[in-house]
Amino acid sequence: MPDLLVARVQMGLFLGFHIVFAAIGIAMPFLMAAAHARALRGNDSASRELTRAWSRGVAIFFAVGAVSGTVLAFELGLLWPRFMEHAGPIIGMPFSWEGFAFFVEAIALGLFLYGAERLKGWVHWASGVAVGISGVLSGMFVVCANAWMNHPAGFDWVDGQARNIDPWAAMFNRAALGQGVHMILAAFEATGFAVAGVHAFGLLRRPGSAFHRQALHIALAMGAVAAIVQPLSGDRLAKAAAEWQPAKFAAMESLFHTSRPAPILLGGIPDEGTQSVALGIEVPRLLSFLAHGDFDAEVAGLDRVPRDEWPPVAAVHLAFQVMVACGSILALAGVCVLLALWRRPQWLERRRVLWVFVLLSPLGFVALEAGWAVTEVGRQPWIIYGILRTADAVTPMPGLVYPFMLFTAMYGLLAAAVAWLMVRQFRHVH
Repeated sequence: MPDLLVARVQMGLFLGFHIVFAAIGIAMPFLMAAAHARALRGNDSASRELTRAWSRGVAIFFAVGAVSGTVLAFELGLLWPRFMEHAGPIIGMPFSWEGFAFFVEAIALGLFLYGAERLKGWVHWASGVAVGISGVLSGMFVVCANAWMNHPAGFDWVDGQARNIDPWAAMFNRAALGQGVHMILAAFEATGFAVAGVHAFGLLRRPGSAFHRQALHIALAMGAVAAIVQPLSGDRLAKAAAEWQPAKFAAMESLFHTSRPAPILLGGIPDEGTQSVALGIEVPRLLSFLAHGDFDAEVAGLDRVPRDEWPPVAAVHLAFQVMVACGSILALAGVCVLLALWRRPQWLERRRVLWVFVLLSPLGFVALEAGWAVTEVGRQPWIIYGILRTADAVTPMPGLVYPFMLFTAMYGLLAAAVAWLMVRQFRHVH
């Protein structure tokens, strides 16, 4: 296997692994804080037990996320030295701020875990909220760096070198806020529905459990709100991609030929050789409206992009379709959940409905992974969009398959440890 392909697969797999724990680390502390607030107000045993159970989960996922994230940082230097050479002085600031937020998160988590008997009730609760806030900030800073890779700013590129570097302009590039909000919403959506699915299964095993009932309602409320808002954020990102990254946008929609007006494509299997799509369903003029707010607007296709700058169209299109399908299902579920919580909360505890939540539980993370695939694969062949190609940034070190095998084994052990710990925790709850 060519070293470039090994490096890309390694980075993609391990980023996909880490992002699950990053998302849970962003959202889970707020579930913990919500349960703790109920316990402080009502002083009921179910809320106290739920707070303890969720705090143990936060600690487990935080530890694994820290390990996997540290390994990813080493892999950036190991696999992409030319990228780090150019990008380090430009986007070092968001990474340093992310490190500061990480340490604040660790300190706040320590206070929450070990301060239950030493801190006053609402001070203890505030330390839990601080875990969540610092987790959100940590995620936002990392996304600022990734957004810069998609929309480079804050420097002049002269003779293959970055000059006149402005770290503030680089960090707060035009894509940073949109991508950051989209990521944070995805984390709340995915975590909310995943946790709801776990406790829905718990209610199926132990009908009437106050512990699982409270957990289900709290998690569903968070996941539902995020799922409803998320399509609005996605629409803004898609419009930005149509303007700033037309090759990525055209690949997302498998639009090989510039069209006025342009139809949106549902499903389909693109063929780059024939520049056609099989088995897709076209909705006339809708892509023009979604991209530019005008049903008659022209949408640039891949025919306006040099052939050697096309991303892998089939992979990007499939990932985008999966993301949109999962997000649409969860948004519809979110509307139903909020209506039920408002009018008939007991409806959520029917056995058939609980099984629906169990089945929905992985969809948020499937959408999250697919969305990152669209972002990263859709940027190819660039590691810094329009500036540095991925092929030119990879390490010249031979034999990358061996560290790939080593890191894969390590991540496999981490995954097995997390699975064992979480199953053990679930068996001990009421």
